[in-house]
Amino acid sequence: MLKALGALFTFAILAAISGAGFGYVWLRGEVTSPGPLAEETVFRVAPGENLNSVASRAQDAGILADPLVLRLHARLTGQETALKIGEYPVPVGISPEGFLDLLVEGDVVQHTITLPEGLTTAQILQRIASDSRLEGALPDPPPEEGSLLPETYAFTAATTKADFIARLQAAQAARLAALWDARAPGLPYETPEEALIMASIVQKEAGGAGEYGNVASVFINRLERGMKLETDVAVHYGVNGGAPLRNARGERRTLYRSELDRDTPYNTYTREGLPPTPICNPGEGALEAALNPPDTDFIFFVADGRGGSVFTTNYSDHQRAVAAYRAYERAEIARERGN
Repeated sequence: MLKALGALFTFAILAAISGAGFGYVWLRGEVTSPGPLAEETVFRVAPGENLNSVASRAQDAGILADPLVLRLHARLTGQETALKIGEYPVPVGISPEGFLDLLVEGDVVQHTITLPEGLTTAQILQRIASDSRLEGALPDPPPEEGSLLPETYAFTAATTKADFIARLQAAQAARLAALWDARAPGLPYETPEEALIMASIVQKEAGGAGEYGNVASVFINRLERGMKLETDVAVHYGVNGGAPLRNARGERRTLYRSELDRDTPYNTYTREGLPPTPICNPGEGALEAALNPPDTDFIFFVADGRGGSVFTTNYSDHQRAVAAYRAYERAEIARERGN
């Protein structure tokens, strides 16, 4: 009897081992076999989603033939809770093992958004609010004017609008702090915030990146000589927050004489010194120019009509440059009418 029981016990152990071995061989074959996906797709793992949900949705998307295979493989390899949030490019015929590796490694799709230099905070928030690739709501209260660094940013599908804006704020604060520490001596700013205000004016006034330095030197020279800044872009911001100026017909227009004469905290024709806040979000080039400007004697500049500016050191030369610009304008109008 004892021999018979021993033989039965041994047989049971061998059967279990054989079954386990067969199960392992079966599972390995299933997890490494190509899946049914016929066209490359993008699969998203949402915040808070578990493996069961992911496996079921992957079957619905045609990535997996049997979600049980993925769940068993993840359990045996200890990766049930290792999935990372985001969007994943899924290649044709990916195996369950390859699919799980993809979700665990976290090599997610990267999106980009470009924020041009010189936009106001309201304009940047409008772009972010309308971008459906970013999650959630805008922060309340909104960030301050000038506190966002405009450039091209990469982000993933899991990024919220609030987190994205915080990233822009951190980037601007870090860049301003670094440039402030390396600033040229003797500048007429008492705080980094004043330098940021100057950079925002430079950003809006310059005809291009090549003019940032000369434009900054003009306004710094004016401050140092006790002159008013007399910059239209600050007046414009005081009129309507920097939004495009339009006439009654909805057409773009320049400042009216009454607006230039109206006293506001941003009217640099009626008030001395810098305006109370930045007037836009300046980029790195304008910040650099405001904190490390070239040493010039320029105190005036005017557009040349060809996308650039003429910089001068005295009023007489400035008036001649203005007259040349007016003549260019008249010639352009006559040419257009002749056509």
